[in-house]
Amino acid sequence: MGLFKQYDWAMSRHSEIQKIKRSNLEITRLSLGTAALGGLYTSVSDDDAEGVIMTALSADINFFDTAPLYGHGLAEIRLGRALRSSGKKFVVSTKVGRVLNRVEDSEPSWLFADASTKIEAVFDWSAEGIRRSINESLERLGLDHIDIVHMHDADDHLEEAIKSAFPVLADLRSQGVIKAIGTGLNRCEHSIKIMNETDLDFALIAGRFTLLDQEAQEILFPLAIKKNVSILAGGVFNSGVLANPQVGAKFDYHPASSEVLQKTEQIRSFFEDYKIPLTAAAIQFPLRHKAVTSVLAGPRNSSEMKALIEDFDLLIPEHVWEDLDASGLVTPLKN
Repeated sequence: MGLFKQYDWAMSRHSEIQKIKRSNLEITRLSLGTAALGGLYTSVSDDDAEGVIMTALSADINFFDTAPLYGHGLAEIRLGRALRSSGKKFVVSTKVGRVLNRVEDSEPSWLFADASTKIEAVFDWSAEGIRRSINESLERLGLDHIDIVHMHDADDHLEEAIKSAFPVLADLRSQGVIKAIGTGLNRCEHSIKIMNETDLDFALIAGRFTLLDQEAQEILFPLAIKKNVSILAGGVFNSGVLANPQVGAKFDYHPASSEVLQKTEQIRSFFEDYKIPLTAAAIQFPLRHKAVTSVLAGPRNSSEMKALIEDFDLLIPEHVWEDLDASGLVTPLKN
């Protein structure tokens, strides 16, 4: 690869610019999450990773989210390499809470197929660990700045995140070293606690406002609106089952149960009656709530990236969503 290919996409919903309330950042409605580019579940080649990023940039997507955990640094390396060569303007976020230590050898990662067994990801919420994590992310990315830093998977480390990590991030934000602070979590109650006890700009919540789970609209989203925190919706396919509901599909990082598969099939059947692909409904669903600023998607190759953009831009009439609310398949929208 290596060449910047230009695709002919007109200005559409995926590239609409959202101005962030608590900073001068502007990000697109659709953004690229890079867990898959670290080999989440299955291996991804360098060429495919570059193709995803270049396709997103060509479609005027400007926001890219990564983390040291993803492929144990590989996603950051791949993302930085592509961004540096693109000549495009972009907003990038990474995460803290883990550091990467070199080891003689470790067990292969059960989550990231492309993670080196010579690198081990370990939690470190100390002030020193947070600064080290950011510095090492900058080295892997090869960039001179990181716009947004999320506290990652702090579920079992809430007090450390609030009392140790956040003050360091707040200091860096006040100096202008970073522009915004967020959380990157899978559980609403933990996001709520951190949001209540710190001064956040963003909250990335994965899998909690989807066609299969609407928990985030109960307390988290109203709190975010009250505090002017911008919500980033990740995990819109709930680890894959909403993209391809078959035996062996993942739901929240584990094999989907028969009950989840049955529910997914019911939802897919509902949208089939309107001739709407399940993938389009899944990626657009978070946009229904006014708290959601951007939706993160994580394709593995340029073809998947293009398909996600098409799904994101597909017109789904409002009456279809209203019918979904009335169907009993989801908790009706609370906006």
